[in-house]
Amino acid sequence: MEHTNKTGFSTKLGVIMAAAGSAVGLGNIWKFPYVAGENGGGAFLIVYLLCVLLFGLPLLTTELLIGKRSGRSVYGAFRALRGNSRWQWLSWWCIASAFIIMGFYFVVTGWCGNYLYEAVLNTYTGMDAAQLTAHFSDVVSSTPRMILCGLVPVLMTAAVLWFDVNKGIERMSKLLMPLLLIMMVVMAVRALMLPGSGEGLRFLFRFDFGRITPQVVMMAVGQCFFSLSVGTGALITYGAYMPKQQSEARTALQVALLDTLVAVLAGVVIFPAVFSFGYDPAEGPQLVFVVLPSILQQMSFSWLSGVLFFLLLFIAALTSTISLMEIAVASLCEASHDRLNRHQSVLIVTAITTVLVILCVLSPRLFSWSDRLVTTILMPLGALSMSLFVGWFMPRLHPALTFALRWIVPAAILLIFLNGLGVL
Repeated sequence: MEHTNKTGFSTKLGVIMAAAGSAVGLGNIWKFPYVAGENGGGAFLIVYLLCVLLFGLPLLTTELLIGKRSGRSVYGAFRALRGNSRWQWLSWWCIASAFIIMGFYFVVTGWCGNYLYEAVLNTYTGMDAAQLTAHFSDVVSSTPRMILCGLVPVLMTAAVLWFDVNKGIERMSKLLMPLLLIMMVVMAVRALMLPGSGEGLRFLFRFDFGRITPQVVMMAVGQCFFSLSVGTGALITYGAYMPKQQSEARTALQVALLDTLVAVLAGVVIFPAVFSFGYDPAEGPQLVFVVLPSILQQMSFSWLSGVLFFLLLFIAALTSTISLMEIAVASLCEASHDRLNRHQSVLIVTAITTVLVILCVLSPRLFSWSDRLVTTILMPLGALSMSLFVGWFMPRLHPALTFALRWIVPAAILLIFLNGLGVL
């Protein structure tokens, strides 16, 4: 079948970089360190790595398989593979999930952009922890600033998607992902040079099995799904653009390795610095926006360190927003039977996303509700449905993959779902 947008990725490397960019995002650099910090460091890490192997890898393979074998966007993939529209509801589920995620995710990306701007201007230099906490509250509650900061990455993402896949997404992914990795290595080396950094490494890599509790396991499973961004259909879209000779399983493994590498590197950047300056690793969500600015301004080359870190965070967010918006753009092109070209679809999706971002800024309750809805219901149930679809209805799969998708992955997702609803 032909690709939805007539063009696809021109190289295998382009697929890997784009798919890794889709997976790598704020979940790796913002959320992974604070969740690991709250759940025992090394104990959490070892469970997380097992979750990636047992659940994350099969689900990454699942989305790539659906996209490559159908050659369609999320909108048409399930109908094309089954020859009927019984699974069309899952297409709408994925598209709705993508739009809801974009509403709050662009707002958080705006936080990163705001702190990058402030790092360049040295705005938070000289603030203590209490002042930084108050400053963060002021930033996120400033409606005009947050609307502007949220819409800038919307327009940047739309600019990338304006071009064909190989000239827009592929070219930008080949630039941003290596840049992201280089910056992370530089920041990690810088963190390891701090006095007392060894304590941070021991916290992250000391595998104390006595600290593995049911709560740690549940948090690791949930973080695995959030970090890999499975359940939204982003990799279905990218799978449709893959060269025919490229292996879905090998590509999924490479993406999982890159995604995990970035998450672990984020821990190597943050925990040595946290321990070096005497902070608590279990600071929670404010770790990046309150604790890190306090630490960065105490380091030598503080201005450069701050700019590099928040540029790193902003780039990681953009690599994910590109894949999220492409779900909607590709699906709109296909749903219109190509009556809408790529440029028209980008404009329509950008307009809808703009409204969603403004609503999430104006209503903190909607922002929180969207975040919770996606992470506890939409993504887990989307991943569950795709797992069952491929495990039971797609032939010629490896027996181990079939078994995992039929039984192991659904069991893990149901645990996440019940835990998210407070049943467990």
